[in-house]
Amino acid sequence: MEKLRRAYESFERAFRRFEEVRNQSLMSFFSEEFYTEVVVKRFEFTYESLWKLTREFLRSRGLECYSPRSCFSELLKEGLVSHSQEQLLSELIQIRKRLVHVYDEEEARRFRERVLKEDIHDLFAELLLKLKP
Repeated sequence: MEKLRRAYESFERAFRRFEEVRNQSLMSFFSEEFYTEVVVKRFEFTYESLWKLTREFLRSRGLECYSPRSCFSELLKEGLVSHSQEQLLSELIQIRKRLVHVYDEEEARRFRERVLKEDIHDLFAELLLKLKP
């Protein structure tokens, strides 16, 4: 239970920091490139915290999963997310994998714009409530 609580607190902190940058304007940063880097890094940290929280949450229910994909699929089986939310979680897995290999500023900007969309924020916010220990 302690591990679950720590995972939840980590996700909550990451999500709040993601919200901070999401709610700031580009003008408050030194440059668009810097803004993009901050958004992408905060998204990555929030995503990683989410899947680790999901793993611990499912363990607390006696279920094991070993990857983001298997953990997010279990959320669907447990009735904690809808099919469309599971599809969005699958998209997040792909975004995260691709972000590791982004070296082009234009591509990074496209990812920045995608991760700032309301559907991702809303999913993170809903899971913050549903996965609370």
